[in-house]
Amino acid sequence: MHFMLRDGWYCQFLEADLKTSLPRTFTFRTAAKIREMHDRFGADKKLEDRQALDYAIETGRGSIWLNLTEEQYIKLK
Repeated sequence: MHFMLRDGWYCQFLEADLKTSLPRTFTFRTAAKIREMHDRFGADKKLEDRQALDYAIETGRGSIWLNLTEEQYIKLK
């Protein structure tokens, strides 16, 4: 998931090739939703991963790897 601050937190999902966008996007009002996505679906949950996420949010853009079930992936498609 790639995110950037633009009239809220715009979130875009990419295929594994990191080039192809999935059609579904979200815009969240606060960065708390991005942190929640990381906590619930994040591939890596070490302290340094959380610190990198916090830095990306401070910067206004970044990305995180998500572990989704097949059903969740189909919903994004």
